[in-house]
Amino acid sequence: MNWHKLASADPMIVQELSGELNVPKRIAELLVQRGVTNFSEAKYFFRPQWEDLHNPFLMKDMDRAVQRITQAIKVDEPVMVFGDYDVDGTTAVALVSTYLKTKLKRVLPYIPIRYTEGYGISKAGIDRANEEGIRLIVALDCGIKAHVLVDYAKELGIDFIICDHHLPETLLPNAIAVLDPKRSDCKYPYKELCGCGIGFKLIQALQQHEGSAETDLYPYLDLVATAIAADIVPMTGENRILSYLGLKQIHEAPRFGFQFFLSTLKKPARISDLVFVIAPRINAAGRMDQGINAVELLMATSLEEALPIARSIEFFNTERRTADERITKEALQQIELNEAQDKSTTVVYHPSWHKGVIGIVASRLIEQYYRPTVVLSKSGDVLVGSVRSVRGFDVYEALEACQKYMIQFGGHKYAAGLTMNEAQLEDFKAAFEAAVDHKIDPSQRQPSLVYDLEIGLEEITHKFYRILTQMAPFGPKNMRPTFVTHQCRDQGGSRLVGNDKDHLKLEIMDSSGTILQAIGFGLGIHHAKVKQKIPFSILYTIDENEFNGTTSLQLAVKDLRFEV
Repeated sequence: MNWHKLASADPMIVQELSGELNVPKRIAELLVQRGVTNFSEAKYFFRPQWEDLHNPFLMKDMDRAVQRITQAIKVDEPVMVFGDYDVDGTTAVALVSTYLKTKLKRVLPYIPIRYTEGYGISKAGIDRANEEGIRLIVALDCGIKAHVLVDYAKELGIDFIICDHHLPETLLPNAIAVLDPKRSDCKYPYKELCGCGIGFKLIQALQQHEGSAETDLYPYLDLVATAIAADIVPMTGENRILSYLGLKQIHEAPRFGFQFFLSTLKKPARISDLVFVIAPRINAAGRMDQGINAVELLMATSLEEALPIARSIEFFNTERRTADERITKEALQQIELNEAQDKSTTVVYHPSWHKGVIGIVASRLIEQYYRPTVVLSKSGDVLVGSVRSVRGFDVYEALEACQKYMIQFGGHKYAAGLTMNEAQLEDFKAAFEAAVDHKIDPSQRQPSLVYDLEIGLEEITHKFYRILTQMAPFGPKNMRPTFVTHQCRDQGGSRLVGNDKDHLKLEIMDSSGTILQAIGFGLGIHHAKVKQKIPFSILYTIDENEFNGTTSLQLAVKDLRFEV
């Protein structure tokens, strides 16, 4: 692992901010690194408020969207709410459907079946709306490039309102309204909302238009926070406010669909719990079965209604994990047998691999072989693939160079999907390898860890930790503060832990004489050298550990480097 320090903060600004806020200089440094340079910015950062949300009518076409939905409410017109099968899409559909159900008799939530309809707006979904006599579809987290299908719906007399956050083309679909802050003509102040976030701005606008209390929208914030966490959008601006308020809602009144999964947590839910506990289970519904099950879970109005669906989804999540582990093992064997170790890419294929987990497998392979990766399976007569990249490398650009060897592809810098004919596979492999090898920088060939500051263990106090926790919620652009400490030595209590003894429990002291406990998952290989009292540096975050009713500070070590 390469270690990279974030850019240093201006010492003058740090000094002023430290005095203004009456916080340690280290905290001020962390804040300045995050763009917080004065008292008012710090207040906005530490105490996100509902009042800090932007007026939803600043979004281009919001007035048109509200007008069309208000018209539907007046005549009790049925509405279809359409969304993608991932966490962002299913939470968005649950959010808008639940809200509209308070206004309309008939609201039809719709999630396309991954393996027969594919990603985004589908003809099958439009045909279903037509059969049901529906003349308005609200599409969430998809649709920004669905020109042909929106035109097809229009021919049937069906209107579309599109709520998407993906980058649009110059020409937009012919919908009643297209809500997307990334539109070149949209002056909305915050551009990084996820699909569910845009769905929330829509119901906020409807609530404002009605003149109803916006506090009625608080119960929807848990869905928005979950989507923000899972979609890995920047934890800045409105995303940070919505996440902060959404976590508060989960603490105070978790929806029935969350309670089963959160029941094992010993502490209040954090963004990381939404990412690693809630999101995989919601995703499992779409990966292994049908995404609409996740929507039904999220819309459940009682524990009795939620529990059977939650247990079913838990079963599919277990199946997903089993498939993921098996396919990863098979893919690694395939690489070891067939791939040269000095290649710039990994491309693996087996016709029987489950299409719902190939994206996860691609990420797992990058952990082992750090290079842009494509994992392919067979779907009908074509191959379908998931693509994942490494830090800093634009895999979408590499795919553009290979497009003549694919039927279609789509995605963004770090993740994409594609389809191709089997006959194109070998040519694609060669073209993808050439495109990546030509563009990839040597620094992108090795995994790296970024840290904020170098500190001594004596600086890590309970007060310091309490202030760090107030910097949450953490996510892209506001990651959990990460530190490096040098000249650490074993104090005798370091040992191997875990079923396979592959984790390292550390008792360490640095040059200040301060002793702290630490845990390094997967770092058991360093145990022998640690016990030899060889000095080492650690890169880590700070957390709390509760044992036998006693809470103590513990370092979560991400990497360890010997100094001799």
